[in-house]
Amino acid sequence: MAENETREKGFGGSLLGSSPHIASTVHTRQIMLHVIIALAPVSVFGVVLFGLNALLTILVCVTAAVAAENLFRYATKQDIRVKDLSAIVTGLLLALILPPSTPLWMSALGALFAVLAAKEFFGGLGANVFNPALSGRAFLLMSFPAALTTWHKPVGFSESLADAVSGSTPLNILKFNGTAADLGKDFLNNHLASSADFWHTAWTLFVGNHGGCIGETSILLILAGAFYLLVTKIIDWRAPAAMITAVIVASLALGLNPLISILSGGVLFGAVFMATDYVSTPVTGKGRLVFGFGAGMITVLIRKWGDFPEGVTYGILIMNAVSPFLNRLLNRKYGFVPKIKRAK
Repeated sequence: MAENETREKGFGGSLLGSSPHIASTVHTRQIMLHVIIALAPVSVFGVVLFGLNALLTILVCVTAAVAAENLFRYATKQDIRVKDLSAIVTGLLLALILPPSTPLWMSALGALFAVLAAKEFFGGLGANVFNPALSGRAFLLMSFPAALTTWHKPVGFSESLADAVSGSTPLNILKFNGTAADLGKDFLNNHLASSADFWHTAWTLFVGNHGGCIGETSILLILAGAFYLLVTKIIDWRAPAAMITAVIVASLALGLNPLISILSGGVLFGAVFMATDYVSTPVTGKGRLVFGFGAGMITVLIRKWGDFPEGVTYGILIMNAVSPFLNRLLNRKYGFVPKIKRAK
């Protein structure tokens, strides 16, 4: 998410960089605090839905991310920046895109990778090329695919996830030639919906009472977070809108149900909280539109033909790699030089 400095100190306290310089009274801490507020509803819902394991995953990821950043900066004799809340946001985002059954040591390892390899090794806050939280998830998915693709049905906070029955996520069902009707039957059989018809299925997906990653199930709460970030002007609408549009277009082209494609998996969460990262996404409006559209298209292509049922992680990370090119190709022009009329 918004992991970028709003101020950079140079020699003598002056700003270093090419003109024009734009000053802002908004600081990194304020931006991160807004993001945490936007993530609070989905975090609470994930804990209520998946129980103690979800809570522990969140606590472990956040703690490991903060500890990794502080220890690295202390070891390299840099300023400790825990007060800017960026490490907390990284850890929280990573936890919310993990299955609730992820072993805690894996969660901690993913947080270490996200902060150290994806952020601090590139120069720290504002210098990372790839989204740190998604990098951490991609690392875990490639290293421990079985653990990262093991799912459980919602258990509630009063039950143990260890005793829960394993189940499929909506994307798992759709990946193996399942239809919306099959999804509805699964919800009905597991008492997650009162009917197997399409609209009851869509409503269950919208509310989020089903298996999945800790923070990705409730579309309703994700949209509430998006509304808050848009009203507070923390995120720009272009990349999320383009990504959602691309998912709809690609789903229609490939014979998939576009509504189910949007409501299932991490499309909305990725579009709102990952594709709006200040650092790893383009700086121009046109660049963000291209970025979002590309991420959405890649997501659906991976869902259709990839080995994994979800493609949001790699869709956004691939477009992160393209962002510098988009910034050069669709650069922002500041003013112009008027043409000089030649004398006749």
